[in-house]
Amino acid sequence: MKIYVNQKKYNIDPNTTAYEVKNSLKKYADVIILNGFMVNKDIKLNELDNITLIKKGEQPSKEELEHLLVSRHTPNVHEKIKKSKVVIAGLGGLGSNIAVSLARIGIGKLFLFDFDVVEPSNLNRQHYFVKHIGMNKTDAIKDIIHQCNPFVDIYAENIFIDESNIKDLFKDAQIIVEAFDNPKSKAILVNTVLSHMPDKKIVAASGLAGYFSSNSIITQKIRDNLYIVGDNKSESKPGCGLMAPRVGIAANHQANMVLRLILGEQET
Repeated sequence: MKIYVNQKKYNIDPNTTAYEVKNSLKKYADVIILNGFMVNKDIKLNELDNITLIKKGEQPSKEELEHLLVSRHTPNVHEKIKKSKVVIAGLGGLGSNIAVSLARIGIGKLFLFDFDVVEPSNLNRQHYFVKHIGMNKTDAIKDIIHQCNPFVDIYAENIFIDESNIKDLFKDAQIIVEAFDNPKSKAILVNTVLSHMPDKKIVAASGLAGYFSSNSIITQKIRDNLYIVGDNKSESKPGCGLMAPRVGIAANHQANMVLRLILGEQET
């Protein structure tokens, strides 16, 4: 009969048990998950049962992780994702969260740019931890991504983005994500892409401060190659700061728009 072990199909004899499969395929596994539930005693398997064998703390191989992603995304979808190349400009509240979301789905290559270091004040909304304080954000985000998907191809550079380097740094990516805090830097990046790189899609953000309704964060298609996420009005100011919930919502709006573009969806 057929069963699935760690997302791969196997043919086994009827009356085979979970422990027999473990001893045959991964004897050192600490945990057996059968059809979504932990197994604490041996049990006879049935046709099309799904078993996950886990060694606590063990990093999956590249092949194992690939099988897991394909099983979640379906083969055709995953193939497009792993061939894609995305730039993220800015690794603060938006960019750090976007980078992690895209890494988790197995994006092909990430180009990550920032010139800043992790500060204690960043921890209220950015995807960093206490151990990263004082590190360059480019190094810190690489460390985080490695913990959730060590096989993503990452190019990270500690650099300030301006008109002089945008075209050169972003030339190899199909989609550009604007994730700056500084309004001037936002405008420079968007205007440069629209004026000089019309073949690139850009996903930007504006208006995500405070604790207003989650539903006010939306994704809008402004032009054929420009998308803007946010409510377009909520700026950071006293009493209306940048906070994890709405920043995280906006970041994942941007990440989801990137995913839609990768999969050929042009509308929001």
